[in-house]
Amino acid sequence: MSSDRQIDRRSFLTAAGGAAAAATLAGCSGDGGDGTDGDGNGESGGNGTDTGESGGDGASDQTLVYARGDHPENYDPQQTTSGEVAKVTNQIFDTLIQFAPGSGGQLEDALATDYSLDGTTATLTLREGVTFHNGEEFTASDFKATWQRFTQSGYQYYLGDETRSGYGPFTLGDWIESVDASQDYELSIELTQRYAPFLRNLAMFAAAVLSEAQIEAMGDNQADLGTEPVGTGPFQFDTLDNPNERIRLTANGDFWGDGPNVGTVIFKTITENSTRVQDVINGASHITDNLDSSGFQRAEESGTATLLRKNGINHGYMAMNMARFEPFRNRTVRRAIAHAVNTEAIVNQIYQGFATQASQPLPPDVLGHNDDLDPYPTDKDQARSMLEEAGYGDGFEFELAMFSNPRGYNPSPVQTANQVKSDLEDIGLTVNINQFSNFGPYLDYTSAGRHDACFLGWYTDNADPDNFMYVLLDPKVSMDAVPDGQDWVSFDTEGYSTLNVSGWANSEYMELVREAQRTYTESDRETMYQEAAQIAHDESPWVFIDYAETLRAVNEAVVADSYTVSSVGGPYLNTVELQ
Repeated sequence: MSSDRQIDRRSFLTAAGGAAAAATLAGCSGDGGDGTDGDGNGESGGNGTDTGESGGDGASDQTLVYARGDHPENYDPQQTTSGEVAKVTNQIFDTLIQFAPGSGGQLEDALATDYSLDGTTATLTLREGVTFHNGEEFTASDFKATWQRFTQSGYQYYLGDETRSGYGPFTLGDWIESVDASQDYELSIELTQRYAPFLRNLAMFAAAVLSEAQIEAMGDNQADLGTEPVGTGPFQFDTLDNPNERIRLTANGDFWGDGPNVGTVIFKTITENSTRVQDVINGASHITDNLDSSGFQRAEESGTATLLRKNGINHGYMAMNMARFEPFRNRTVRRAIAHAVNTEAIVNQIYQGFATQASQPLPPDVLGHNDDLDPYPTDKDQARSMLEEAGYGDGFEFELAMFSNPRGYNPSPVQTANQVKSDLEDIGLTVNINQFSNFGPYLDYTSAGRHDACFLGWYTDNADPDNFMYVLLDPKVSMDAVPDGQDWVSFDTEGYSTLNVSGWANSEYMELVREAQRTYTESDRETMYQEAAQIAHDESPWVFIDYAETLRAVNEAVVADSYTVSSVGGPYLNTVELQ
């Protein structure tokens, strides 16, 4: 594509170089949900019975119950990186553009009905007649206020550097120079540079459009917006029941899109995985996610529930923190660890074949995935030899931080940690497992760089290679901030992104992924990402563990095909029907 060619909404999937259409989770966010330790036995909606007044026009009086493993207490899309929050906020809020349900990232109309990216200018025509749940009309000024609250420190209602999530800079803040909202139903957005993924960023959960009226009404209490969120989505916020770890949403009868088809949605928390799966099998819940390996089989064999499967766009990995732990600064040490960890056993025996071995940061089905790269073969003799070569023949001791409850990209974290510990002990290393029961504090710990090594993973937010390659492995610091001859930087470097939990800062890699951002020609982007993937594979800042399928257990009370499993965006509960 030439530099002056326009990218319009119908051609953008191809032109911007997103995922191949063959691939098809809740977009998000550095996690897919998991959680705390309590019972989580909230009120069930058993088999779609009513637990309150019905929703608006077109919605029945039935209740859809979504069981999950964690209960965050704030549902502001600008304050979180949690996919557990996004499951709820994606029902309450809309974005300007959205991902088509079930697709691998194909864009479609949402609050905008037409959109294009030409050079550094994005132009959008907005949907008329849309109202927020507070009765305010949606206009261009709502998006401008949303952007300012998230990214502009000079804005009166700026959320704050310590309060906003890490999504602020890489979703909107780093890329938008100005927003012209002078016309109610037209937006003109000027970018700081050519940026190929921009329209896809507008479909991410963190780019949800807030009500300007609510932002202004919150005044200095912006951090509290997430306890009473107001959007334009198919369901409106009703009750946040923290003691019982439940959230109740009711149907928005004025929703501009399809559905909703139920009057109420309840998100209830059941932290014990076997209990949560059984809840769906029994019909007390209708849908659940983040299944462990035993849950896969129980759902399939139950007779009352179905296991829905789809190729995922995600990656589970073990990051080695070079900024904190000196031995990890040696590439030979990192490669030795990659050869020692038996990822084949992890995916085939522990994850029981619902995942494949990873070889690089980009999952298959995403533009730039390098098919020439193979997973590191398990070779402990070679690993020992490499440690000897690096000067660590006597071994060393380090901490492995881990979460407790299953996540889509790591459905059995305890077993996975024990496998890693055993494999590395075989080559003379001592691994001290630091297990967190709650995921929120775990993310705080890893974001602060307090770990030696850690398990993490990523679900795509926008099905673009940038969302993995830049977001997770570029430190987002100035190139000048990386000392000559060094491939890591400290977490306190100005501008550092703590989503890069390895501290890795390889200049050649950084130059490639930053150039790929500015390139609109798909073939050129593909080549750059393949080269960057080769560097990441060879340098091994992570142990690349797995690419997991997207799995959901669904009770037979859900009408077949009314719930669409997606690997990006969603969950799409507005279309769900109950028997």
